[in-house]
Amino acid sequence: MRVRLILAILGTLLEEIAAVVIVLWGLPRIGITIPLAGLIALMVAWGAYSVITYQLGSRALRRQQVVGLLNMVSSKGKVVSRLAPEGLVRIRGELWAAKSDGGEINPGEEVIVTGQNGLKLVVRARNPTGDLS
Repeated sequence: MRVRLILAILGTLLEEIAAVVIVLWGLPRIGITIPLAGLIALMVAWGAYSVITYQLGSRALRRQQVVGLLNMVSSKGKVVSRLAPEGLVRIRGELWAAKSDGGEINPGEEVIVTGQNGLKLVVRARNPTGDLS
């Protein structure tokens, strides 16, 4: 993780140096001048952007996989398109093709994954108490 941080800092410094060269040397050659306050504002904004993207990227890299066929059994979700017997369900924010294990299930109803068949999930409706129906 430290190597990634060092590379991110070096990359940001190189980007900021390039921006300074463009603003102080390149733009005046074509008749465009930016005041020093504008350059400082640009550098602060660029630095803030770099810090935010680094933090978001680090958080995304640390996240463990939350969805996948291997860990879907017993997951709970909601029906998106009617399962008669096949349709779509939303589980952990992702849409999955699913097949009903026991009859039709209408959109909005909660389901629980009982297995898989290829890349389709096999689901069963849950009753209001949370048990399998």
